[in-house]
Amino acid sequence: MDDPELCRMAIYSEDYYDFIIDYSNGYAGNDVVCAQKVSDRFDIVYFERFDTPELNLENYPYAIIPKCFALTDQTALESSGILRLQNPAGLDLQGDGVLVGFADTGINYTHPAFCNADGTTRIAAIWDQTDEAGTPPEGFSYGAYYEKEEINAALRAENPLDVVPAADLNGHGTFLAGVACGGADAAMDFTGAAPGCEILMVKCKEAKSYLRDYYFVPEEVPCYQENDLMLAISWLIRMAERLQKPLILCVGMGSAMGNHAGEDAVSVLCDEMGRLRQKGVVISAGNEANARHHYFKSGLTERRTEVVEISVGSSVPGFYMECWAAVPEVYRAAVLSPTGERFAGSGGIVGRDTHEFLFEKTTVTVDYVVTGSGLGSQLIYLRFLAPYPGIWTVELTPVLAIEGSIHCWLPLTGMLKGDVYFLQPDPDTTILSPGMSAAAVCAGAYRTVSGGIDPDSGRGFSVSGVIKPDILAPGVNVYGPDLRTGYTRRSGTSVSAAVTAGGCAQIFQWGILQQGLTYLNSMNLSNILIRGAARSEERTYPGRAYGYGLLNVYDALGMLRI
Repeated sequence: MDDPELCRMAIYSEDYYDFIIDYSNGYAGNDVVCAQKVSDRFDIVYFERFDTPELNLENYPYAIIPKCFALTDQTALESSGILRLQNPAGLDLQGDGVLVGFADTGINYTHPAFCNADGTTRIAAIWDQTDEAGTPPEGFSYGAYYEKEEINAALRAENPLDVVPAADLNGHGTFLAGVACGGADAAMDFTGAAPGCEILMVKCKEAKSYLRDYYFVPEEVPCYQENDLMLAISWLIRMAERLQKPLILCVGMGSAMGNHAGEDAVSVLCDEMGRLRQKGVVISAGNEANARHHYFKSGLTERRTEVVEISVGSSVPGFYMECWAAVPEVYRAAVLSPTGERFAGSGGIVGRDTHEFLFEKTTVTVDYVVTGSGLGSQLIYLRFLAPYPGIWTVELTPVLAIEGSIHCWLPLTGMLKGDVYFLQPDPDTTILSPGMSAAAVCAGAYRTVSGGIDPDSGRGFSVSGVIKPDILAPGVNVYGPDLRTGYTRRSGTSVSAAVTAGGCAQIFQWGILQQGLTYLNSMNLSNILIRGAARSEERTYPGRAYGYGLLNVYDALGMLRI
């Protein structure tokens, strides 16, 4: 049995590593100080860092090191058919009886958009992972848990934060919750997509410093650990079971790491959740299509070298690059510096090479790893420490080639300090994890004024051929609650996911609570939204940019009623 105090200390302390354990891979490890259960497949465990190697892919499997996730943000409801479903003269679908859950930056629970007419809250519960002194939710060892009664008591108090100190300091979570299910405010011309829903909110704690340093994440950038996101999802599922209500999960953050085939841990968890009855998962596609952070080449033949050029600006402390080959292909890498020094290394299916470039004073580490499901894909993980500004060249040579395909990704735009990009980028396959999860609804962004796609909206398909995004929803200059009592505008695919989540809550209300279709899950939601999506005769569907078309919940529900 874990010591609760030791466990809480390990979860927050920089002296302990956080690892994701996937028991389907048969890896457990030793010397676990604390373990947090996510599901039957996944645990999060904490190891003391004393006398253990610093993070690297030679001593630790790639899959157990948490990835860092960033927020995917940068008059929507009418164009999506949502307001027509809210109309009392029509179906009067407000999302009543449905939970919408968020794993985000928290919520400004005092905002009028989250209160009923009598001043009571519409929030069912909050888990603040950042609170080191509060009482954790049952089954978890950290953070502070607040139920509806405590939030109502806070709202009656002169200073609510003295009673429930779970404040949203960023505004992202507040905005998404408002867009998805904020209450109507006629004076401010605002209503959320499903204003009758109850809200569950996890305020995710930010990543530990050792992990930020490993990924070169700038100190000022909000960044969240994969394991905390997974535990947040686990809590949301448990709360839905406890309250015995249907749940829509909205994920408005993402990571560019992984093979973009939906095999990373959080994508697998979202996929498992999305197949459960009365559970829906909506994920943002991310905003990386125009970032020049993806490279792709196919048709390569053995011994023919592919040259990948990367532009690196000044004052970049470091960056990493992931190159993924399809099973059973094998590649080796060489690195050419801006001044012409070449480092080839030994190569191989697995192993590590490290080289310090003499003139540039840059250290490059190349790890060869086999990871992923089945036989495992080869990952070439390149880490550049103190890169000299200029054009760096990575030479990729197939040792074994079948299709001869290689994908390379750089970190998210917000996760980089300075300019780093491919000179010959590919805008496709830029949807972020966990957006490639097969069972989830993946939402990209379009402009309601023109109907055109937001050029930054992540594009598909997945490396494994799964068609993502599913649909596009409004995601540019959308109106929603701010951190005080007013409203503001935000853009990005996280906003599109929130609009879509509210529409999915309307469908769950009609299908599960009114029609008794208790089998409905995320896969059913995806199919329903695809059937009702608005499509143009000028485009071919499904497409890498537009998916199956634009969100239209009214027409989607109309197809369900046929």
